[in-house]
Amino acid sequence: MDFALDGGSITLIVLGVLAVLVLLAAVKTVPQGYNYTVERFGRYIRTLKPGLNLIIPFIDGIGRKMNMMEQVLDVPHQEVITKDNASVTANGVTFYQILDAPAAAYEVNNLQNAILNLTMTNIRTVMGSMDLDELLSNRDEINHRLLKVVDAAVSPWGLKITRIEIKDIDPPKDLIESMGRQMKAEREKRALILEAEGKRQAAILQAEGAKQAQVLEAEGRREAAFRDAEARERSAEAEAEATRVVSDAIASGSVQAINYFVANNYIKALEGIARSPNQKLLMMPVDAAGVIGAIGGIAEIARETFGGEKPATRPASGSSARPPSTNT
Repeated sequence: MDFALDGGSITLIVLGVLAVLVLLAAVKTVPQGYNYTVERFGRYIRTLKPGLNLIIPFIDGIGRKMNMMEQVLDVPHQEVITKDNASVTANGVTFYQILDAPAAAYEVNNLQNAILNLTMTNIRTVMGSMDLDELLSNRDEINHRLLKVVDAAVSPWGLKITRIEIKDIDPPKDLIESMGRQMKAEREKRALILEAEGKRQAAILQAEGAKQAQVLEAEGRREAAFRDAEARERSAEAEAEATRVVSDAIASGSVQAINYFVANNYIKALEGIARSPNQKLLMMPVDAAGVIGAIGGIAEIARETFGGEKPATRPASGSSARPPSTNT
């Protein structure tokens, strides 16, 4: 069986194909994170958001496909002359995001190249206004100043600069060696200062210790002198009391008391002579009979005191024979 197409069937097929093509041209799907601009006869008219969108086929067309996600742009190495005429090499990285797709598409040509050149120019400007030491120690300040300047410059382009980070700052090799020597000298200086401070503190502590020892020694001597004076005072009081008692006994006519007083001092004198380091020989008698008589007087006093019997009359001391000499 032959299948033949007449004119009407061909027309329907052609119309169907055209309808499919028109439908495909009218329906546009925009992925998440992108915005598409719509141009009519080359003129921007609107922006397509993520999802399914319809346009007028063959009249409207897709202009620019703008990435609305945050993007990263590497800043290559470049030489920078600092305020103190030191030459360094620096590079960095820039993070930006498109907020207004039409402005980013139509306000500037070659968007990434514009951002890159603007960032490099401001890196030279900001870093060139700082000394080398300040440059190496204040990266946060450099990043903040770059972010502020570049973000204000790209604002008409519908962009937002989120971060600018300086990655590397490389001084010349001879400058690095010089900085190393300077750092070593600074560390040695700090070490010497700390050592001197330690010696100073040790000397102060030793002086304080010596001062405290002298104070304590003086207080000890004062206390000892006070104790010695108190002991001498007590001894003097005791001696005065003994003298008073003997004086009262003499005043009352007690011969035994006189004998006791004389014998006691006599014996003490003999003891002092015997203990003298230069005394090698003591000749006796030294009126030994008188000493014996004095001892007898002491015994009589004791008997009278404790109620004993009256002792017998002892012979005169002059009638006693002198004993022979004795070596001590």
